[in-house]
Amino acid sequence: MSAPFSQNRATRWSVYALIAVLFAIACGFLSHWQFTRNEDRAAMLELVEANYDAAPLPVEEVLDRGFAPQDEWHPVRLAGRYLAEEQLLVRNRAQGGTSAFEVLVPFQLADGRIVVIDRGWVPPGEDAVPDAVPAPPTGEVTVIARIRPGEPLPSSGRSAPEGQLPTIHLPSVADLTGPETETAFYGQLVSEDPAPAEARPAAVAAPTEDPGPHLSYAIQWILFAIMGFVFIAYMIRTEVRARHEDAEGDDDDELPTAAPARAKPRRRDRDADEEDALLDA
Repeated sequence: MSAPFSQNRATRWSVYALIAVLFAIACGFLSHWQFTRNEDRAAMLELVEANYDAAPLPVEEVLDRGFAPQDEWHPVRLAGRYLAEEQLLVRNRAQGGTSAFEVLVPFQLADGRIVVIDRGWVPPGEDAVPDAVPAPPTGEVTVIARIRPGEPLPSSGRSAPEGQLPTIHLPSVADLTGPETETAFYGQLVSEDPAPAEARPAAVAAPTEDPGPHLSYAIQWILFAIMGFVFIAYMIRTEVRARHEDAEGDDDDELPTAAPARAKPRRRDRDADEEDALLDA
C-alpha cells in the first residue's frame, strides 16, 4: 500500500473522528440543557406542593418585606375594594382549549396600596372579544388569592387594543392605576367574600404535576452521542474490511498460470495391432 494512500486514509479517519467529537459536544450541551430544565421543573413542583394549599398570609406581610421567588403560589388574604373601572383583559391565554381572555381587576387595600387580581378567564365571543365579563363584587371585599410573579412584555413587540394587554405586565397596569400598584406580583383568585352577584369568570387551571419529558430527553441526547462514535467506528471498520478484500483479490490475479496438462497418448488395443501386422505382411 502506497504512502499517499495511507496518508489520505488517515486524514479521512481524522475527519470522521472530529465529526464524532463535535456531534458528541453538541449532544452533551443539549443533554445538560435538558437536565437543567428537569431540575427547574422539579423545583417548581416542590414549590407548588409546599405553597399551593398553605394557610393564607396577610398580603401586607408580603408587600412589606418584598416578593421573593419562594412566595409563588402561596395564598394571601386581601381586604379592600375592587377598582372595577380599571379592569383590563389579557388576550390570547391558553385556557379551556381556546384563546381565552384573563380578567385583571386592581384591588385597593385599606392603606391605599393596590394589588392586581386575576379573577379568571372568559372565552372569546363572535367578534374575537368576550361577549360579557362578570363584574366583581362591590363594596368591601375579602379576597383569597395565590400570588404569582408578573410577566414581561412579548419580545416580538406584540401589542393589544385599548383595554387589553398582551401579557400580565404589571407596570402597564400601574401606568393606569398609579405608583401605589404592586408590580412584582399579582394575585390569582381563589375566593371572594361576599360572592359576586353573578357567576365569576372561570378559574385559571391549576399547575400540572407532570414532571415533563426533560429527563428522558437528556438521556436520549447522551445515547445519541454514543451512537455517533459507534457509527464512525462502523464506517472505519467497513472501509478497512473492503480494502483488505480488494488487496486479496489483487494477490489472486498475480499468481502464475499452471501449464496445460499433456494429453495422454491414445492406447491402441491388441486386435488393432495384429490387424496392422497382417496388412503389412
